[in-house]
Amino acid sequence: MVPYRADDPLTALAHGIGSQHDLPISPFYAFAGAFAALFVSFLALGLLWSTSRFRGDSSGRPLPAALQRAADAPATRTALRGLGLAAALAVLLHLLLGPDDPARNPAPGAVYVLFWVGLVPASLLLGPVWRLLNPLRTLHRLLTRARHHRRDAHRRDANHRDTRRHDPDRPLPDHPLPALPARLGQWPAAAGLFAFTWLELVSPDPASTTTLLIALAAYATAHLLLAARYGERWFDQADPFEVYSALLARLSPLGRRSDGRLVLRNPFHGLDATPERPGLVATVCVLLGSTAYDGFSDNPSWINALQTSPLGRTPTATLGLLASVALVATLYCLCAAATRLVSGPHPGPLTAFAHSLVPIALGYLVAHYFSLLVTEGPRTVSMALGTDNAPEPSSPLDPGGLAALQVIAVVTGHVLGVVAAHDRSVRLFPPAKAVAGQLPLLALMITYTIGGLSLLLN
Repeated sequence: MVPYRADDPLTALAHGIGSQHDLPISPFYAFAGAFAALFVSFLALGLLWSTSRFRGDSSGRPLPAALQRAADAPATRTALRGLGLAAALAVLLHLLLGPDDPARNPAPGAVYVLFWVGLVPASLLLGPVWRLLNPLRTLHRLLTRARHHRRDAHRRDANHRDTRRHDPDRPLPDHPLPALPARLGQWPAAAGLFAFTWLELVSPDPASTTTLLIALAAYATAHLLLAARYGERWFDQADPFEVYSALLARLSPLGRRSDGRLVLRNPFHGLDATPERPGLVATVCVLLGSTAYDGFSDNPSWINALQTSPLGRTPTATLGLLASVALVATLYCLCAAATRLVSGPHPGPLTAFAHSLVPIALGYLVAHYFSLLVTEGPRTVSMALGTDNAPEPSSPLDPGGLAALQVIAVVTGHVLGVVAAHDRSVRLFPPAKAVAGQLPLLALMITYTIGGLSLLLN
């Protein structure tokens, strides 16, 4: 979202941490600390971690049965679905009736801050919350239930008129819904996430009420129609925000075992259970690439390129976003090919290590959007509540603390990625090749680290 002035309130919505240049931290110490953390963790894992320790969805300490009953109670789930539907309706009303001014309308902040950024801590703390809050899933259920009521009423009426039927109350068989094509996987979710990040970072007027209404109408229509064809399972794999929330929730200490029990678990176990569906790599690469583009889109040289490009600002920015995502994906694919050359063929060469990119994506999300959430989030809530005289919120961290948080988030994400990749490596490869097979992955982590820290510190 580069077209806004520096004093425009929506500039903060464009780039989560504002200007990323001249942060008060030494690049030398940042890079030295990052490389030291990666190399030490790699060497320690190679020496001390010789067998796989993560057990996916079969692990976890069960929570009290009373807590699980409360969490799974129909009343709890109905209340959460109602909350999500009410929040969506409130945003829609603000878009339809509110002023087309992001400084006076809370709807853009609700979409870009409370929803998009707020899903990160919510999913980390509570699991895949958007599955319960998703208003489209709730609308689909309501529409399906209404359709079934009409169908049953029609059948009862037809049975009443048909005197030849011996069992007039016997329901007619339903037509089964077609199965989702296996090759589809998470590709629709990856496309949806790219579309949303394009709307946020590239579109000419992302905070316009008209733009948001058109985007939300297109998104809702497409997914409700496809859910009507494939059923509610469409949202599990194809809704971009459910997939986004579910990926982040893989690192939540709160999860479910394969038997349905609600458990406390080591987040690595949840990460290890990430389904290796088609499109998983694309989904994570969209998250990484779009965050990288957000990082360099306020660079003066890039802004100058946008202003002078013969293609125009929007086409050039679109190509830049595509190139950023494509670069992240290309590096990962090259790493997967190099891993195969070093260690030999192994199952799922492209998706086997995709889960290790999730903590890296999380690190970048925290680094880029922490300040946005803690400053613009309260301002959006105050605006929605009508408290215009509320004090202007400020970040709880000074510039030095914010810079340190950003670097720590990026480095921690990469270290967690190294741990996840190592455990998968010792599971897939013979012992003699397990460490060697990780060298391409280490090179990939170093490359991503250099890029991420460069965007933050230069």
